[in-house]
Amino acid sequence: MNKPDKNFYSLIPLEDFKAVMGIDDREDKNARFCLVTATLAIERYCMRTFLRKKKTEIIELTRDLVVSLKEYPVSEVLAIYGIGSQREMYIEPYFYRVMFGCGYNEELPFSILLSASLIPYRFAAVKVIYWAGYKAGSVPADLSSACLELTSWNMNRYRGKRIGMSGNIRGAGIQGEHFELSMPENVRRLLEPYRRKTI
Repeated sequence: MNKPDKNFYSLIPLEDFKAVMGIDDREDKNARFCLVTATLAIERYCMRTFLRKKKTEIIELTRDLVVSLKEYPVSEVLAIYGIGSQREMYIEPYFYRVMFGCGYNEELPFSILLSASLIPYRFAAVKVIYWAGYKAGSVPADLSSACLELTSWNMNRYRGKRIGMSGNIRGAGIQGEHFELSMPENVRRLLEPYRRKTI
């Protein structure tokens, strides 16, 4: 049994896609390319990172002591540091709690509420280190379906004729064809609940 490739950036496993498409190992290269392309296109369209990553954010502290995190879902807050004029101080977990909420100008469903007992420290900002995104095997079904649909669509187009221009996929380290940025309407519908909304 092959070990999973940690560098393979896809919302669905390669073997699952091959089983649905009825393809064998000879098309692994094309299938991998199409899966990574679809995953990156979905993240770009939704303005979100979906696969689990460790994030570090430095966020200006407001009077209401609520810190909104940019990425979600948040699976674990690893550490929070208060940043003052001359020092950085570790904040113990019992001085904060993670809560679900929304921001005003963009969708920010995970926030941290800091304890009022931190007010005397006069922190100007906090540094938050946390895990965000979906682990392999825990990607929601509709998001997996969107990736499967878009990958299948691109794979069929790739088999029929090569559409796009030569280049590489930024951040993926893959050389080859670019696909058009457009995507099928059924994929857009599946992605709508996950798309970051801005005003």
